[in-house]
Amino acid sequence: MKKLGLMTALGFASGLPLALSGFTLSMWLTSAHLALGVIGLTANIGLAYTLKFLWAPVFDELPPPWLGRRRGWLLIVQGLLVACIAALALSNPAAHVGLTLGFGAAVAFVSASQDILIDAWRIESFAPRQQGAALAAYVWGYRVALLVSGAGVIALSAHTGWNEALLLVAGLALIGPLATMLAPEPDVTRQSGPAGFAARFAASVRIPFAEFLARRGALVVIAFIVAFRLGEALAGGMLAPYYTSLGFNRAAIAVANGPVSLAAALAGAALGGVLVARLGVGRALLVTSIFQTVALLMYPALGLFPGHPGMLVATSVVESFAGALAYAGFLTYLSGLCNPEYTATQYALLSSLSPLALHTIGGLSGVLAASLGFIPFFIATSFAALPAMALMLVILKFYPPVERKVAAF
Repeated sequence: MKKLGLMTALGFASGLPLALSGFTLSMWLTSAHLALGVIGLTANIGLAYTLKFLWAPVFDELPPPWLGRRRGWLLIVQGLLVACIAALALSNPAAHVGLTLGFGAAVAFVSASQDILIDAWRIESFAPRQQGAALAAYVWGYRVALLVSGAGVIALSAHTGWNEALLLVAGLALIGPLATMLAPEPDVTRQSGPAGFAARFAASVRIPFAEFLARRGALVVIAFIVAFRLGEALAGGMLAPYYTSLGFNRAAIAVANGPVSLAAALAGAALGGVLVARLGVGRALLVTSIFQTVALLMYPALGLFPGHPGMLVATSVVESFAGALAYAGFLTYLSGLCNPEYTATQYALLSSLSPLALHTIGGLSGVLAASLGFIPFFIATSFAALPAMALMLVILKFYPPVERKVAAF
């Protein structure tokens, strides 16, 4: 029970920094009246979450000299994370936006490193039959943290200012190292591998990736994974300036993205798991993707009701529900793609491909929104989801997914 409590705390620590390089940061830049092209760059600074598999082997192969392989690295990374969040909080985007974006990128890099280590601690600390409970505890902590650093910070900033609200997050980030100090170091016996760091890296990353690429239809599957979040990638970066342009203040935006949207996301995830069980992962993913595409049309519809708080809440709730609904099937699909011999590595690699569009093409969202105007831009984002659906039809016909029983959370 104690370890589950620590898992919840570490889940909170993992989720807390995410919005600081995403929606909350874009809201701050919007409040500073910066150009849409600059605000769109917030999508790029989270690229570390996509590329984290590149330096993950360092944490396996180079143990620190104190507190063990997992706890030692976690304390180092979490200390850096608190410092980076504090530096971000003390910056001034109106005067030095490059510095603010740089600190945001540093938060993303250190946060992605923390995610690697927390995932490793979870996998090594809980028996296979306990992994479901551990993941559930992690998800609840993670979701609460997103609520705090997203809607919570935005609402608080209207009263205290952005710097003070973000400094509070730096204080809350101390929950991470506190949980790490209380957590036991996993008792893991590591098997001897090839001599030399480079050889071990090849064995842990290159071989599992090569096995996947050798499969029939692998490139089509990769294209689908990358395209799956394209519509979300383009739309997400422009939500803060769009809401502001429609006359919504920070309090209204915080309410719309608060507990009701969290409940909608949890309900969507649960229903997504039911659909996977009843329809199979491929068909469920197709159905939920269609629903998510239609839900993206709520954004241009919101433009017809400027300043209407009920419509803003409805838009956020529908999008949260639809996104979680589709993502439940998507994560199940990724799990089914993994060879049992390389499950951890292949899942890390495939899940890193998922946000690739979000953190690359998503950076162009500000330029496109400025050129097209908000309502045409958001209509276009709904069509950006069509390539992924077309690719899923190809996969269902020629490369049907393996149906496996996977727990949904």
